[in-house]
Amino acid sequence: MALLPSLLTALVAFSYGQGGSLGCELPPNHVLLSRENLVLLKQMSRISPSFCLKDRKDFRFPRDTVDGSQLREAQAISVLHEMLQQTFNLLLTEHSAAAWNTTLLDQLCRALHRQLEALDTCLVRETGEEGSALATQGPTLAVKRYFQGIRLYLKEKKHSDCAWEVVRAEVMRAFSSARPLYERLRNENRDVESP
Repeated sequence: MALLPSLLTALVAFSYGQGGSLGCELPPNHVLLSRENLVLLKQMSRISPSFCLKDRKDFRFPRDTVDGSQLREAQAISVLHEMLQQTFNLLLTEHSAAAWNTTLLDQLCRALHRQLEALDTCLVRETGEEGSALATQGPTLAVKRYFQGIRLYLKEKKHSDCAWEVVRAEVMRAFSSARPLYERLRNENRDVESP
């Protein structure tokens, strides 16, 4: 009887190991979760954006990075993972809890967490040891710098309500701009799954 669990473990390891990798298999609801993120972010608005016009800032989102057409699959996964992780970290601060409806904030954090778990699996499967190196290279590093600029902006603005509103709108734009990466990964998954 002890042979069965060992055999199952070996089959799973072979199916997803370096030689037998079938690509990143995102769950079917992964794209739905990204849409859910946008809906939740939209609902979190507490101040009219027109009230905060003086606080607007160009954070210089690295659009060419998230275009995705020039990225290998592992890089695309790394960039998406970094965007979600940085957003998740930003939302877990005590300042964000004071700025937004905590029920919506909790729902968004749970959705981000589910996406991060799926991408963690993909990142390990696609990159293996290379994963940590990808986090310090071009596209992923550009995303880190972008979010560092957002954190500095919030600090300069003393985490004001308007600063959080500007950041909320910026994160929505970033998620919308990352849609090509999501779509690319979903399409690559379909291509791998079809005979």
